[in-house]
Amino acid sequence: MVTPVFVCTGFLDSGKTTLVKETLMEQDWIEPGLTLLILCEEGEEEYSKEYLDSKEMAQLKVEAFEQLNSVFFKNCEKNYHPTQVVIEYNGMWKLEDLLSIKYPRNWELQGVYSTVDGTTLDMYLANMRNMLMEQLAESELIVVNRCPDGVDRSGFRRALKVQNPMAQLIFEGMDGKIIQPSAEDLPYDVKGDKIVVEDGDFGIWYVDAYDHPELYLHKEIEFTAQAFRPRGMDEKMFVPVRKIMTCCAADIRFYGYPCKSDEKIEFKKNEWIRLRARFEWEAAVSFGNEQPVLHLIGMEPAQKPQEEVVYLG
Repeated sequence: MVTPVFVCTGFLDSGKTTLVKETLMEQDWIEPGLTLLILCEEGEEEYSKEYLDSKEMAQLKVEAFEQLNSVFFKNCEKNYHPTQVVIEYNGMWKLEDLLSIKYPRNWELQGVYSTVDGTTLDMYLANMRNMLMEQLAESELIVVNRCPDGVDRSGFRRALKVQNPMAQLIFEGMDGKIIQPSAEDLPYDVKGDKIVVEDGDFGIWYVDAYDHPELYLHKEIEFTAQAFRPRGMDEKMFVPVRKIMTCCAADIRFYGYPCKSDEKIEFKKNEWIRLRARFEWEAAVSFGNEQPVLHLIGMEPAQKPQEEVVYLG
């Protein structure tokens, strides 16, 4: 039986413990049973005995990276037989060193999540960009919390995209609420009549197209996807889809919006295509309420992207 391993990393007092307590441990994929928490540094936020007991967690504290080795993890498995493992990692240690350790055979890395303190973000971008990006290079979810007004969100997103284009990025304000992305935050230009969505940005477009359809209305959208037609759908419609990971490897599904034409649409099942379509907001047959609907302009066979799975963000 597979034992999932979740790694949370970030500099001291960047909010790792809060992320573990308020987000990670509240997810449906956390199975009943013992969660082994390996704590590599202690910040202001702590795990009380009451909290650990309520979540059936056992806590191990590690003071030096040298303690983390194959023998240590083998003993963790032998002594605790955990259902899952959470490693709250020291952000000053190299993440690649942790990921290169040989783990017990049944342990499987399920996700790397990172936190960044928004009050120091501009300083890190100006003076320690490489160090910051090295820490985030393997992260699937990055939460930039405590963002003051005027923080350079677009600059950080651009810098991150070079190192880790697949990461899901969330900004939170000083009040802890998620900051909804604006047009300036998007990784593609929405000002013109045509919007080209790169392979790694499909998840961002998919979410934003539903939340802010006015940015895309009547415009031409171009992206790469797989052609799929649900059972019973008219031959003049299909759904261009991508695999999207919403949170972890155990939660991957196909997502896409219906596309229709005045003529029969022919394709091979699951064929990769480069699609050009006009974006509209309307009711689609068999889909119920109004939503994004694509009107086919043209499509042609395309190469499979280097990364088949994309992320929401």
